Amino acid sequence: MARRHSAPLCFSSLSALFLPRGDTLWYLLALLSIFSLLIHHLSLSTASADSHFEGFDADDEDALEDDAFQLTDLPLRTPSPPTITRSDTESHHVPPDPSSPASQQFSDDSSPPSDIPSKPATASFEYWDEDEFEGLPEEQLPQETAKSTENATPADSDSDSRANQKPMSAYVSRSYAVEIACVSFLVLFVINFFTGKRENENLALAWVMKFAVKDSIFDKNFSLLGVGDSKDEDSPLLLKEGQNVFKFYASGRRFCQGLLATMELQSRHDLISRLFNIVVPCKDEITFEVYMNDDAMDQVVFALAKKKAAKTMQKDVRDLQRFASLVSVPGNRKWVSEDLAVISESKEVAVDFITETVLEQVFGGKAFEKYGKGFISMHFSDQHVGMHKKTLVFKFSLPDANHMDEMTRLVALVPYYIDLIGRYRISSQARSKTDAARQKAAQEVYKEFQNARQEALQKKKAERRKLMEEAEAKLSAEVIHKKEAKDRARQMKKAAPKVKMTRAH
Repeated sequence: MARRHSAPLCFSSLSALFLPRGDTLWYLLALLSIFSLLIHHLSLSTASADSHFEGFDADDEDALEDDAFQLTDLPLRTPSPPTITRSDTESHHVPPDPSSPASQQFSDDSSPPSDIPSKPATASFEYWDEDEFEGLPEEQLPQETAKSTENATPADSDSDSRANQKPMSAYVSRSYAVEIACVSFLVLFVINFFTGKRENENLALAWVMKFAVKDSIFDKNFSLLGVGDSKDEDSPLLLKEGQNVFKFYASGRRFCQGLLATMELQSRHDLISRLFNIVVPCKDEITFEVYMNDDAMDQVVFALAKKKAAKTMQKDVRDLQRFASLVSVPGNRKWVSEDLAVISESKEVAVDFITETVLEQVFGGKAFEKYGKGFISMHFSDQHVGMHKKTLVFKFSLPDANHMDEMTRLVALVPYYIDLIGRYRISSQARSKTDAARQKAAQEVYKEFQNARQEALQKKKAERRKLMEEAEAKLSAEVIHKKEAKDRARQMKKAAPKVKMTRAH
C-alpha cells in the first residue's frame, strides 16, 4: 500500500511546487512584481550614469578656452607707441590708407611672432569705431595656445559632465523610490486583504465545526440550526455579513423563540487595522442573544461581568441603571471569583442564579482561572431595550482556531440558563418590590414622553412664528396697514359688550 501511494504523493508535491495555489500564488506574484520594479530601477540608473547629455560639451569647451586664452599666456611683442586715428567726415566707409600708422601697426600684428616675446599692442584699436571700418583681418591665436586648449578641453569636459550627471541620477533614484514604495504598499495591502479574509473565515468555520455540527451542543439543544427553513444538509450554518462579521441562528427549543450568535472578529483584511491592533490589542468576540418567551421569563434584572466592565455596564445600560445595583458578597455560601462583580435587582435573584453547579464549572475561584479566560459578561433582563424585551445576552472572547475546546464550558452556560430562567419564579416579597419599581419607571417614562412632546410642540410654534415674522418683513407698507386695521377691528369686536336681540311677540 505504501508503494502505491508514493507516486501520487510525489506528483502532488511537484504540482504544489510548480503550480502554487491560494495565498502562495499571491505571494509569488507580489515578489515577482517587486523584483521586476527593482530591475527596472537599476537599469535606468546605470543607463543614466553611462550616457552623455547633448549640448554640455561645446559650452564647457568654450568656457575652458576662454579661461585658457588669457593675455598672460600669449607671446610678448615689442612695445609700439599707441596711435590715434581720426575718422574723416567726408568718407565714412573707406578702409584706412596702407601708408598710415594704423595700417602699419595692423600689418605688424598679422606678422608672425618674433623670438623675443612682447605684449600685444591693443591700444590702437581702443578708439576705433566698429561701424567705421569693414573687412579688418581677425587676430589669429598662437599655435601653442590653441594646442594647449585643445589638449585641456576633453578631460575637463568629461569631469564636468560626470559632475552634472551625478545629481541627475540621484534625482531619478529619488523619484522612482516613491513609486516603488507606493506600489509595494498596494501589493502588501492586496495580499493582506486575501490572507486576513481567509483567517477570519477559518476562525468562524472552526467555531461552527466545534459547536454547531451534528452531535454538538447546539445540535442537541435546538431542533433547527442555520438560516434554512428545514433540516437540510445543504443549508448554510453561517451568514456572512462582512469580512469580519458572521452570524449563526438556532431555534426550536422550549422557553425561547430563538438564538442569534454574532461573531465580531478583528479586521484582519485591513492592513491599517491590523497594524493598529498590533499596537492596541483587540479580541475576537462572540455574542449570544436568546429571545425568551413572554410567559417564560419572570421580572428579572441580573448581570455578571468583570469588575471594570460591570461598572461601565451599570452606567451605560439603561435597565441596570434604573433597577439594579451591585450585590455584596454573602457570608454563608460560596461566591464568584474575586475578578467578577454581580449586579442584580435583588439579592434573592443573584443567589438563585449563581448556583453551586455554575461555581464549580466556571465562576468559582479555581475554575474561573482555568476555564473563564474568555468570559466577558452575562446580562438577563425583562426590560431590555429593543424589539425583544425579555432577552438573555452572553459575551465571550474567541480563542484561536486550534484551541476552541477552551470555551466549551462557556458555551454550555447558554442552554443551562435558558432552562433555569424559564422555570424560575420570584417570591411574593420580591415581586411586590419589582412591581413598584416598574410602575415608578413607567411613570418616569410617561413624563419623559410628555416633556418631549411639549418640547416638540413649542419648537413647531416657534418655527411658525419665525416664518410669519419673515413673511411680514417682506410685505409692503400698504398690506401691513390693512392687516393692522383688521387686527384692530377684531380686537374691538371682542371688547364690545354682547347684546342679545329678542323678538316681541
